[in-house]
Amino acid sequence: MNIPMEAMLLVGAVLVFCSILISKTGYRFGIPTLLMFLVAGMLAGSDGLGLQFHNAYEAQIVGMIALNIILFTGGMDTQMKEIRPVLFPGIALSTLGVLLTTVITGLFIFGISQWEFTEIEFTLIGSLLLAATMSSTDSASVFNILRSQRINLKHNLRPMLELESGSNDPMAYLLTILLIQYMQSGDISGWDIALSFLLQFIVGGFGGYLIGRLTVWIINHIRLNNTELYSVLVLCFIFIIYCAVYLLKGNGYLAVYIAGIVIGNSHLFKKKEIRTFLDGITWLFQIVMFLTLGLLVNPHEMLSVTITALLISVFMILVARPASVWISLLPFGKSITTKSKWFISWVGLRGAAPILFATYPVVEQVEGSNQIFNIVFFVTILSLIVQGMTLTKAANLLKLSEPQEEKKDYFGIEFPDDLGSTLHEITCTGKLLQNGNHIKDIPFPKGMLVMMIKRGDQFIVPNGSVELKKGDTLLLISEDHEQAHAYMRENKG
Repeated sequence: MNIPMEAMLLVGAVLVFCSILISKTGYRFGIPTLLMFLVAGMLAGSDGLGLQFHNAYEAQIVGMIALNIILFTGGMDTQMKEIRPVLFPGIALSTLGVLLTTVITGLFIFGISQWEFTEIEFTLIGSLLLAATMSSTDSASVFNILRSQRINLKHNLRPMLELESGSNDPMAYLLTILLIQYMQSGDISGWDIALSFLLQFIVGGFGGYLIGRLTVWIINHIRLNNTELYSVLVLCFIFIIYCAVYLLKGNGYLAVYIAGIVIGNSHLFKKKEIRTFLDGITWLFQIVMFLTLGLLVNPHEMLSVTITALLISVFMILVARPASVWISLLPFGKSITTKSKWFISWVGLRGAAPILFATYPVVEQVEGSNQIFNIVFFVTILSLIVQGMTLTKAANLLKLSEPQEEKKDYFGIEFPDDLGSTLHEITCTGKLLQNGNHIKDIPFPKGMLVMMIKRGDQFIVPNGSVELKKGDTLLLISEDHEQAHAYMRENKG
């Protein structure tokens, strides 16, 4: 039966709309937003409202497109000054950590597949393949939860976790593809594997950096009549980077993430508008990806792997993830505290990336692929519930969180990066106004000026006759970013 295009479009729009409403409700109870999108897809699927979607290849395409945008946007939001102190620990977690998780979990899966009450009979390679699909932490989930829950972490933990989740998908993808090839051919030498790893990471790394620099140069030198097209141009470059590196036998996901970091940390024409555009597109594709993957699963089929999935989930959370974290971070000694290692171990969030990687065995018709997909889906849901809903509590329990001031943006003004000056907002308090109620009475540091005043719903242009009141918000421009922050801390409250 041919379904009219208008009906498909209507259903898609209603699904996205309902998902956003459901996520708003879930957010109040501390439920990860992306989990709600996943559940919405399941409720609309064959075991729910009856929407039929069983094409793993199409889901894979949607996931690939979405993951590229998510990784690029995450890279753009990553500040080099923040990740530089944790660069090597982050890389260790995203490479060695993924490999250790695969091996440790794979051996466990192979062990329990011999038990009578488990529902699986995987070979050692099949067990490693299942483990490989789940070996990376999910960038979409980690970025979303850490930022939406406003978890302010000590010891540079947040940039380390975001760096790990943004850069470990390439390793998991590579392990998944190599294990599938081995299962299908059974004839891959150690030299071929080593060469493939080397090629993927070298081409992916250098390709992402070089094309990222080229993108910056083009954006800054091309002159378009419609400024909105700069955002579209960057979107095009995301897929140019991925595809070009992929065709050169490199890792496209790694290239996209590195390119995002390069572009995000460079002077870029219309950067604010580009970021705003990409943030919206990222949210859209996150919703679409989780909905699509939710539609793809048949919940009743997960019942047949319940015991196995529960055992694997508990093992990964309590054994495999902590072991891989502690071993990977051994070379860094006491520079990473014990409490930090325990928290990193708890942030082993699974999400869309593992489910996406689990579609590869299905598409390639690997033996046991349907079981692999259902187990990965089950493990992902448990991870988002158990770990995703308790990140804030874990940080507080380990005393790794610190109060984060809610960022106000009453004025909605932003300066270009190369201007040198920065904008700040400060509320008038008794301490600030102790020398008088006029701007001239306040001893602002040299190079700091008041640009505008917000009083209630009014915006006032400052002049000598304006009398300041407690509760007024001042928009300040400063030539010295650090000096401005110090001044505001000193006059707070």
